[in-house]
Amino acid sequence: MRSKLVLFALGTALAGCTAGMPDDPNRGLATTKVPVVTSANYVFDASAPGGSLASGEADRLNGWFQGLGLGYGDSVYVDGAYGGPAAAQVAQVAGRYGLLVQPGAPITAGGVAPGSVRVVVSRRRAEVPGCPDWSIQAQPNYANANASNWGCAVNSNLAAMVADPVDLIHGREAGSVTDATTATRAVDMWRKQAPTGTKPLQTINTKGN
Repeated sequence: MRSKLVLFALGTALAGCTAGMPDDPNRGLATTKVPVVTSANYVFDASAPGGSLASGEADRLNGWFQGLGLGYGDSVYVDGAYGGPAAAQVAQVAGRYGLLVQPGAPITAGGVAPGSVRVVVSRRRAEVPGCPDWSIQAQPNYANANASNWGCAVNSNLAAMVADPVDLIHGREAGSVTDATTATRAVDMWRKQAPTGTKPLQTINTKGN
């Protein structure tokens, strides 16, 4: 009877040790904490009779850009029947923020009224939801599972540093023109630069005399 009680107590203790561990622990190299790319489109309808922005519309557009905090990572498009002629004027305003007007335009709700153009700003952001995650203690780890924070550091840094979050979804096509000089510039500098550490050590007076 005593041995049965000991075995029962041991089984209860082991069951308590595994409490809090995930039912399906991740034991591989893949991480469940991955970057998620979100996209939002903002529209601005500007009056453009005859294909050119009306007086004062460029200032209104500039104020709208300032309110959005337009900057690196945003994409600017021009949509509408007069998008071609007015696109140059919109490009001048967007150029103050270091951005170019991109070809094409995403689909937005509602049609563009006659005699006007629609400026669309697409904003994409990459983030890793649920990070940091210290919901599961690191020890004890009887399931040999990855920590709940596994992948948060690397993927959060990747999401913060990527120039275009869309590159995390799919790659981009290479241009039709390749500049061989630019491609080989780093190798050429490495070949021509004199190696460091080839000179003898210098004697430095540390006594101040």
